[in-house]
Amino acid sequence: MTTRLYENSVFLEHHVPEGHPERPDRLRALNAALEHPHFSDLERVEAPVGNEDLVLLAHPESHLTHIMRAMPEEGIRQIEADTHASPETLKAALTALGGTIMAVDDVFTKKADNGFVAARPPGHHAERTRAMGFCFFNTVAIAARHAQKTHAVERVAIIDFDVHHGNGTQDIFQNDPSVLYCSTHQMPLYPGTGARDETGVGNIVNAPLSPNDAGEKFREAFKERILPALDNFRPDFVLLSAGFDAHYRDPLAQLNLVGDDFDWVTGRLMEIAGKYASNRLVSVLEGGYDLEGLAESAGLHILRLMRG
Repeated sequence: MTTRLYENSVFLEHHVPEGHPERPDRLRALNAALEHPHFSDLERVEAPVGNEDLVLLAHPESHLTHIMRAMPEEGIRQIEADTHASPETLKAALTALGGTIMAVDDVFTKKADNGFVAARPPGHHAERTRAMGFCFFNTVAIAARHAQKTHAVERVAIIDFDVHHGNGTQDIFQNDPSVLYCSTHQMPLYPGTGARDETGVGNIVNAPLSPNDAGEKFREAFKERILPALDNFRPDFVLLSAGFDAHYRDPLAQLNLVGDDFDWVTGRLMEIAGKYASNRLVSVLEGGYDLEGLAESAGLHILRLMRG
């Protein structure tokens, strides 16, 4: 497998208040893990800044204008309850889009089999008209729309294993049968969405987990609900909202996954991509707030993408 990692130093320039969990040290911890010889064959490319028009693939112009006007010229500004911006935040968010769009194009032009976008801020809580949950623009939703518009993709599957439900992604696609959204997440937990009976037009598959559930329940959710739905949908393209905050060390939730669980789920989703989508898979970093847990889990995830 040819795997590309998309990165940019601007992701470290999105600053948040002291003590905020979504901090630049997250990427520094991942970069330290990637120094291991296991990753010597990983192709690392610089993510470009995305055009502002990309935002309009999944959000109205009013949302883009609101975010642009809310950016501070100095210091840190609170945008929403737990969502903050600094002077370089808009550029970081647009570069997350640019890197993800490049990854999509690369897998469709066969420059890579798959890709991992090591970006921040994350995106899956951003609803069509609302920034929230550390997120400004919904990166995976924009990537899905780009794949449909540019590469004539008919069926996009988005699988989200972040510990928090991707309410934003569900909000954007809940009436669109061309996109299948599948999520495992802890419930009850922020943002309060993601019940099993939230099914959209048959294209939303939520598999909530209970506090203190571990790998057995996580794998069961995939085997019984998500993998059968993916087989039935037969996606042309697979996108992952790759959050690693279901790790047992993470301070923001109470699931008890270990690194092997993330390796396992990555392998199963690669099998789906291999069966239906010519291996085309792009993974985008979402959550993961314990530095050791993030480095271990994301490292194993990337290693599985490389090894197939």
